[in-house]
Amino acid sequence: MTMPSSLAPIPELYVSYDSAQKMKMEAAELVSHDLSPRQICDLELLMNGGFHPLKGFLTEEDYDSVVEKMRLADGALWPMPITLDVKREFADKIEIGQDIALRDQEGVILGTMTVTDKWVPDKAKEAEMVFGADDDAHPAVNYLHNTAGEVYLGGPITGIQQPVHYDFRARRDTPNELRAYFRKLGWRKVVAFQTRNPLHRAHQELTFRAARESEANLLIHPVVGMTKPGDVDHFTRVRCYEAVLDKYPASTTTMSLLPLAMRMAGPREAVWHGLIRKNHGCTHFIVGRDHAGPGKNSAGEDFYGPYDAQELFKAHEAEMGIEMVPFKHMVYVQERAQYEPNDEIADKDKVTILNISGTELRRRLAEGLEIPDWFSFPEVVSELRKTKPPRSKQGFTVLFTGFSGSGKSTIANALMTKLMEMGGRPVTLLDGDIVRKNLSSELGFSKEHRDLNILRIGYVASEITKNGGIAICAPIAPYAATRRKVREGIEEYGAFVEVHVATTIEECERRDRKGLYKLAREGKIKEFTGISDPYDVPANPELRVETEGADVDNCAHQVVLKLESMGLIAGH
Repeated sequence: MTMPSSLAPIPELYVSYDSAQKMKMEAAELVSHDLSPRQICDLELLMNGGFHPLKGFLTEEDYDSVVEKMRLADGALWPMPITLDVKREFADKIEIGQDIALRDQEGVILGTMTVTDKWVPDKAKEAEMVFGADDDAHPAVNYLHNTAGEVYLGGPITGIQQPVHYDFRARRDTPNELRAYFRKLGWRKVVAFQTRNPLHRAHQELTFRAARESEANLLIHPVVGMTKPGDVDHFTRVRCYEAVLDKYPASTTTMSLLPLAMRMAGPREAVWHGLIRKNHGCTHFIVGRDHAGPGKNSAGEDFYGPYDAQELFKAHEAEMGIEMVPFKHMVYVQERAQYEPNDEIADKDKVTILNISGTELRRRLAEGLEIPDWFSFPEVVSELRKTKPPRSKQGFTVLFTGFSGSGKSTIANALMTKLMEMGGRPVTLLDGDIVRKNLSSELGFSKEHRDLNILRIGYVASEITKNGGIAICAPIAPYAATRRKVREGIEEYGAFVEVHVATTIEECERRDRKGLYKLAREGKIKEFTGISDPYDVPANPELRVETEGADVDNCAHQVVLKLESMGLIAGH
């Protein structure tokens, strides 16, 4: 019997162990690029064959072709630009044909790259073509414009060693390790299930049925690289997956972790996921409704239609060589005490259909409410509850933003006192002036330094939030993009409450407690917010407070009521 092509070894980009040792020594001479977390995920899958047929980060010709046609320049199907984005200053030092060392954040060398291409991409076009819209509400578009470097470098990779992972080592497999495992067990047909969320009973039913209907074995293949900001962290998710794994027949199901950095690119992402799973030895792939969708756009509409991903996958299925198993929406029928595909229930009007949405589940976890056994497994719920205690026991951050002299610090102080009176969680006030003295004494007031100051405040606030405390910040924080970065850093761990202290510039100047406006008008302070430097008014803060004609206590009390309505402090 011949070996099916899905199980034959796949080319990797690693050199032999001896060459790797020699290259490590020689690489000391090379210019180094420190990889971002997303680039490390991309590099790992480039080196181990997960992104086969790519030989390295895309060249300009391949990039243009992928953006426009979803194909490499040689015609091979590939929907996602895998690019090495770097800062302009770094790119300026690099010659075409030069080798650079690619290092992780600790400085460990993972591989080298021969730079064959260097160009400034049209990011707006990339956003439009790849993600469907140049809209910053899309996490990958936001990343593209606000995190990624300005210049792309392309060229082949020589792999020296895999990135180090200290967690769940036994659960991580390269494409060749999975192919070898499937060969060993005699698994010819394998259906892969992609997930970035914990698995509940509906998913277990759905995957079990998908495998049974395809007469295939099942690979649960969760993403543990980077998912959507705000997702449950992968440590918690993997513990949940391990609890659910026992509910499947052991001889036909396995789980492996995929270090992929998702782009949430909907239809294109589904095709990309399919190619990656094919490289990992799978023959079938489950594509869900709104597969890898990022949620709502700036206008409040879904970025992609619910079946766009399935349609694009179907169109390329034959060429990809992996079969799509469409994801059926499973709901619980109370009278029959079982899950059934929603579109196959003939007597809909006679039965009670139960379903809990992701949003409703998050609400129940946040408020400590009951999660019924028909919905999830007790083991999974208890893992989720450990990570996400009710909101009134979680840490959170309140960020006051507004002009200088708007009353931010005064309200922040009053709020701090009120929260300390309630007790229960430690409260820290990160006021502009205090932070400038302790954290940022070397910074000036240029745009760059202001951003740095705000990001430092955000970092400290995120650590306080992560550890269950309350952080109150009161910097001017004039720039919306920076406030968004701070929000994303904090929402990973708890709630972020933006309070716009909406005192007008005229009123602030009239008060001018510190005499700064006078100096700004005289040109003695350059780049002063509201006078000679812009202030981006928050578009939709959690709360807007008017201070004119209101006393401080009342303003602080409005914040307390807001926190109560968000469930962050328990009503008395």
